[in-house]
Amino acid sequence: MKAINKTWSVLLVAILMALALIGCGGEEGAPKETTPQAAQEQGQTNEAPADSGEELKTTYPLTVKDSTGVEMTFDKAPAKIASLTPSETEKLFALGLDEEIVGVSDNDDYPEAAKSKPKLGGFQVNKEAIIAADADVVFAASMNAQNAEKLRELGVTLFVNDPKTIDAVMENIELIGQITDRQADAKAVVDQMKQELASVTEAVKSVKDEDKKKVYVEFSPGWTVGKGEFMDEIITAAGGVNAAGDTEGWFEISEEKIIAANPDVILYTDDVVDEATKKTLDQLIKERGGWDQIEAIKNDQVIAVDANLLSRPGPRVTQGLIEVAKAVYPELMNP
Repeated sequence: MKAINKTWSVLLVAILMALALIGCGGEEGAPKETTPQAAQEQGQTNEAPADSGEELKTTYPLTVKDSTGVEMTFDKAPAKIASLTPSETEKLFALGLDEEIVGVSDNDDYPEAAKSKPKLGGFQVNKEAIIAADADVVFAASMNAQNAEKLRELGVTLFVNDPKTIDAVMENIELIGQITDRQADAKAVVDQMKQELASVTEAVKSVKDEDKKKVYVEFSPGWTVGKGEFMDEIITAAGGVNAAGDTEGWFEISEEKIIAANPDVILYTDDVVDEATKKTLDQLIKERGGWDQIEAIKNDQVIAVDANLLSRPGPRVTQGLIEVAKAVYPELMNP
C-alpha cells in the first residue's frame, strides 16, 4: 500500500531500497533519515580545548571522524555548508548557520528559511547540484560507507552522522558545533534538549515497571520500529514499553503479532494518507481485522504524533519525546 507522506514515504522507500543509486544518472543511494543499518561509533580524534572564558571557540586544525569511520581535518571553520537530509539541516539552522548554508535536500521543510535554500535532490540526490554548490563540507544522515565513498570520489567533503540515541544526537550537535566554530550555540541547543529530556524523566519516574504502558508506533502503513533505533529509546524514555521491541530496526509488521502484543497505546504519524482510499493512517489501523480487540483501540488510545518531531534525530527530538510522553501518560505530563 502506498502512502502520501512527506517524511515517512521517503523513509519507507529508503528502507526498501537502501542501496538505490544517486543523482540524475542513478549512481548512488540518497541518505535516509533513519535506516536499519548499524552505525559505526562516531567521535573526534582531536578535541577542541576546554573553555577558558565565556566564549567557546574551536582550535584548528580539527580532526574528526564520522559514522562511516572516515577521518577528516578542518583547517578553519567551513564558510560554505550543505545538507542532504532534514535532520542535519535542522541542526545547522539551530546553530545559527543560515548564511553559510548553500544547499539542502528537497525534503527540508523546517525551519521556514530552509525552503528557500538551493535544492540538492531528495531520495535521489542530485550529484551535479552538490558539486556545483562547492560546499566546504556536506552533512548527511545514515548514508552507508560505500555510497558515501562514491560521493567522496567526486571531490565532496562528506560528513555522515547516524545517531541511534538521544545522547548521541546531542553529542553530534556538539561535534558539528566544533567543526563550524559554533560551540556556544551548540551548548545552548544541547542544554535546552537536556532540560526537555529531564522534564520527561522527572514526570514519568513514578511509573513502576509493572505499570508501564505497552506502546506501538506505526509511521507508514504496516511499518514500525524495534530496538536499536532512537525512536525505540524515545518510547522507553517516555516511560513506555515498545510493543515491537523484540525485533531489531525498522520492519514490516505481522498484524497477528501486534494483536497478541495488545498495546495500551497506538501512536501514528499525522501526515500519512492512503493514496487509493484517501484514508488516514489511524483509519487504516482501526479497520484491520481483529484489531478491534486491542486495548488501545477499545479504549480510544490511537493518537497522532507529529511525524517530523518523531522521525528526525535532530535538535527537536526531545520535543518529540515530550509529545510521546503526553500521549502515553497525559495525566503525568499535563497535571
